[in-house]
Amino acid sequence: MRVRKLDTSRPRDVRQFIRFPFSLYKDCKPWVPPLIPDIRLAMNRKKYPFYRDSDADFFVVESEGQTLGRITAIENRRYNDFHDAKVAFFYYLDVVDDTQVSRLLFEKTFEWARSRGLDTIYGPNGLLRADGHGLLVEGFEHRPSVGMPYNYPYYGKLVEDAGFEQSHDYVSGHLSAEDDLPARFYEIAEKVKARRGYRVKSLRSRKELLEMAPAIHQIYQDAFVQVWGYFPITVEEIETSIRKMSLIADPRMIKVVEKDGEPVGFVMSYPDVTAAIQRIKGRLWPLGWIQILREAKRTDWATLNGVGVIPKYQGVGANAVLYTELVKILKSADSGFQHADYVQVADTNVESLRDAVAIRMEWFKRHRVYRRVISA
Repeated sequence: MRVRKLDTSRPRDVRQFIRFPFSLYKDCKPWVPPLIPDIRLAMNRKKYPFYRDSDADFFVVESEGQTLGRITAIENRRYNDFHDAKVAFFYYLDVVDDTQVSRLLFEKTFEWARSRGLDTIYGPNGLLRADGHGLLVEGFEHRPSVGMPYNYPYYGKLVEDAGFEQSHDYVSGHLSAEDDLPARFYEIAEKVKARRGYRVKSLRSRKELLEMAPAIHQIYQDAFVQVWGYFPITVEEIETSIRKMSLIADPRMIKVVEKDGEPVGFVMSYPDVTAAIQRIKGRLWPLGWIQILREAKRTDWATLNGVGVIPKYQGVGANAVLYTELVKILKSADSGFQHADYVQVADTNVESLRDAVAIRMEWFKRHRVYRRVISA
């Protein structure tokens, strides 16, 4: 048994890294494969924006021609510069239920981090800020939303065996189309729009969605600076995330709140197409994208993946406007949605947690980010 660093310029190594979870989860009904082009892009050092100023390496454990585990070790220099930290992250952890294998993966990650002068490791935490975070610790019976992590229940014990402890959690909530907001939400939203001059803009095309990237980038920079894991992101990063999402996005489900013509908040939502991604096994070509487009029209689940408001407009009604827009999306007569998965609210995000309680969110999944201090 050995651990090996992959050469991401070799197609064979890239294929090995991508294919391993397909064999590991072949009998796991809830698991949703990644879209293969997205993982290929994340391993492409020439094209992926992460590598402009940061670095990552990809490792596998092999034995007798079989892959038994994989992991990615990450040095996000923008994060470290912003926080004056020496932090590494791990991501893309997949492993058989064997502590010998998981220890090899983590020891290699520790060695990699120490060689760079890093003294703490968090994970799972992705290369881009828009990546799903954490290890699934509750809600194993539920299918994950697009881009959200899924893992077997035994992963937690393997991570803790390597000396990691809980850092913080992300919770995901379920909303039903049968429920509704308290009437006061609608009243507040209408009064606020009239009094403060808020205007809700619905996007009409994928082209318009991409054109909004700089505005969404600025809102993100301002709205999430106090949220754990924040670091300044580039417009290129936002554009990459939006392009990845644009295949499944319905622009009408993305709302921007403007004041005096300037965007001050946004809601990101899209149809849940994970059933189609399971059927096509993560492959878009030659016909996978057609199945995704069909699923987007017939699914009764929506994914709510991001609500952001510039701080000076938080607590003065913009949130009520955004949440009423969320419910309007879910309850729209022509949408066909019966359920929504509101993904990954950090347990440190007091404002969002309070809002979620107000809109009667039922928490049904939990992801955990772990932390371990190592000696640099």
